[in-house]
Amino acid sequence: MDGVSERKHARRVAHSWPTLELEARIAADGFDLVVGFDEVGRGALAGPVMVGAAALWAKDIPDLQVPQGLTDSKLLTESKREVMFEPLRSWCCASAVGQASNVEIDDWGISYALGIAALRALNELERELGVGVSAVDGGSTDDGRIRVPHQASTDPTGAVCVGAILDGPNDYITKALNTFEAPQVPVPANITTKVKADQSCALVSAASVIAKVTRDRFIVGLAQGNAQYAPYGWVRNKGYGSAAHRAAIAKYGPTALHRLSWHLT
Repeated sequence: MDGVSERKHARRVAHSWPTLELEARIAADGFDLVVGFDEVGRGALAGPVMVGAAALWAKDIPDLQVPQGLTDSKLLTESKREVMFEPLRSWCCASAVGQASNVEIDDWGISYALGIAALRALNELERELGVGVSAVDGGSTDDGRIRVPHQASTDPTGAVCVGAILDGPNDYITKALNTFEAPQVPVPANITTKVKADQSCALVSAASVIAKVTRDRFIVGLAQGNAQYAPYGWVRNKGYGSAAHRAAIAKYGPTALHRLSWHLT
């Protein structure tokens, strides 16, 4: 085996494929819905930041297989991510992508913007699943958790408990909860942070791919839909700081979609 082949082999050996082990432990702790979160676009110079959320009902996790080839979106080619996008959305019981605009990033800072984007995703996901006040059952439990109709719960009170895994060391979701700009999510999630969860936790990997494809499509659509964005090369760089992108900013100036608080050139 030559040197190049040895290095490639070492990278394959070192890479661990995601599992549902942490998701299963969270389910065993009494959470009925488990959600994985991952962000995309944090370091871009233009466009929104997005946070993907992918969910599974805890009762389904023991019988599920991790989709073949699933891993952190950064380790997949663009074509592979596109192929996996719809199957991953079908594999989850629900998924959503929340965003915070470049203006919101400039106004709030990136960490708070990520928290708001994540809560927007969680709000959409829970409402899609019907997590909220039942017109029949109504009301909430004594500890304030919302009752959910038509969904078995391990909690004897009948409330749905939501546990979540967030990639990285910083729980920016809980910090943004109940702030002025945050949506009123039906059931706040109990967040577990894990570094490199996008490579080790299947739900976070799924959220990573779903968010990445959604943002890439959004940025490419902007670039192809308006000739003024053509010089910045967003079809190729997706708003990140490539040399060509920075050179275009230096020559033409920033657009209304650039993050003016960033170091752009």
